[in-house]
Amino acid sequence: MPLIPEEPQIHESVPGPRAVPAAGRPAMTPRPVPGPRPVPSRSGIPGPRSGPVPSPRAPRTTVADAPAATPQIQLIPASPQGALGAADEAVDLLLDTGRAPGEVLVFTTGEPHPWAAHELSFGEASYWAQHDAGDDVFYAAADADRASARPVVVVAVNGGSDAAVTGALSAAVARAGALLIVCGDPQSVNALLPAGV
Repeated sequence: MPLIPEEPQIHESVPGPRAVPAAGRPAMTPRPVPGPRPVPSRSGIPGPRSGPVPSPRAPRTTVADAPAATPQIQLIPASPQGALGAADEAVDLLLDTGRAPGEVLVFTTGEPHPWAAHELSFGEASYWAQHDAGDDVFYAAADADRASARPVVVVAVNGGSDAAVTGALSAAVARAGALLIVCGDPQSVNALLPAGV
């Protein structure tokens, strides 16, 4: 029987799927199925182990063990009225660029962040339980001694006395692992940053 020109000819010697793609569509290539990889055999070695012997690892250095380093500091110019908005934008940018929410701590020097005020309305135990879980951005007053270190600390200089701002900046420097972002008036922030930063 003669072949019609639109029908592709299938040769028996060609391995692979027999499905023919519709006109105008590329053929789908079969994808490997995820699953466990075969373990190479280790002939001549007794026992149930069939994979390579793991090499001993060096102990990991934790933040507490690591020598104290000054975090990188970024200053975002903002008025006291605009500092919370600038801090929120900085947090959004951090999250958009791949930072995990649990890596970010936000301090305020004046009025508490609206999120913190809302969460505190359910009680301090619930509020601090969220901090201890460490899986989301946490907002706190700068004088919150219970706030632990995180890789990134954002400070919204949204009011407070010079002494309060100085204390907040010192606390933020001590808690920031890699990056400290300060949203406030550049002149006053530079004057109030701790010495050596």
